[in-house]
Order: sequence, then structure tokens, then C-alpha cells
Amino acid sequence: MVYLNRIYTKSGDSGLTSLGNGDRVSKTSPRIVAYGGVDELNATLGVALHAQLTEEIRQLLTSIQHDLFDLGADLCIPQKENEAPGEALRMTAAQIERLEKAIDEAVDQLSPLTSFVLPGGTEAAAALHVARTVCRRVEIGVIALSEQEPISPHCVIYLNRLSDLLFCLARLCNDGGKADVLWIPGKNRPA
Repeated sequence: MVYLNRIYTKSGDSGLTSLGNGDRVSKTSPRIVAYGGVDELNATLGVALHAQLTEEIRQLLTSIQHDLFDLGADLCIPQKENEAPGEALRMTAAQIERLEKAIDEAVDQLSPLTSFVLPGGTEAAAALHVARTVCRRVEIGVIALSEQEPISPHCVIYLNRLSDLLFCLARLCNDGGKADVLWIPGKNRPA
């Protein structure tokens, strides 16, 4: 259980912060940037939840918000070389499989793509496209961390699947893709 009885501690005033294991690091460290990005991604989903969504999508996004807190918890505690299973909260293959199942279910409802999709359409689709692009950037930050320190491989895979799912959900919010705004190559170039 997490208890927060003081919001400001002044312990970060010098530019350092604590990881989940108590180690003090710079607020610019790749690990802090990575899980700070996950927090931003979670906030974009919070905004998307205010758009007109089906109850099924609303429940899915809320469950993903819980997963993103798990992902942040995973990233905030560096992996030990001989870490015992369950010693720290880590992402799991089951969380990834749940996203893959949701992607498959969404794709079954979508009209085929004939061009790239411009981010937009309905308010819900636009919000999900913003979340998708934030997810891609966060994934890059987590990959950058993984190139410097060991992390659970499930973290990167989860984010990769999540961006795909957000794309599919955005299309679902555009009448199953029928109301997607499609890219027209060279549309504004002089003839």
C-alpha cells in the first residue's frame, strides 16, 4: 500500500530524486526520463477518457492506466543481477498478451486501410492519436534506458503493443475507420 502524507519534501530541490530502491540520482537520468514519460503517457489517457468512448474502450483504457503504473514501478527500481521472482513489481507477458488480444479484436472491426491516417477525426480519435504519439516517444526513452542499464524486456514490448492498440482504438472511434482522415500524398504541392 502506498501512503502519501506530504506532497512536498524539498528533497529534490538540488536536482536529485530517489528511485524506488532509495538510490539518489539526477532528475535528468535516463531512468527518471523513462518513467516520467510513462507518467505523461498515463495522463494523456486520462484526457482521452473524457472524450466520447464506448464503455468497452473506457474500461480498457482504465485497465491500461493501472498497467502503466506497474510499468513505472518496474522502471523506478533497477533490476538486481540475481533478483528473486516477485522481489520487485515487474511487467509480465500476460499484460502484453492482453493488449495483443485487444488489438486483434479491434482489427476485426476495422475497415481496411488504403492510405496512412492523419491524426484526427472525432475528438476521441484525436485524443487517442495524441496518446499514441506520446507512447512512441516514451518507448524510445525506455529503449534508450535499456541500452545503458538492464530492464525487463516486457517494458519495451508493452509500450510497442500499446501504441499499436491506441492506433486501432482511434480508428474504432472514427466509425471503425470509415471516417478516418486519409493522407493524400502531395495534396498541397503545385502541379
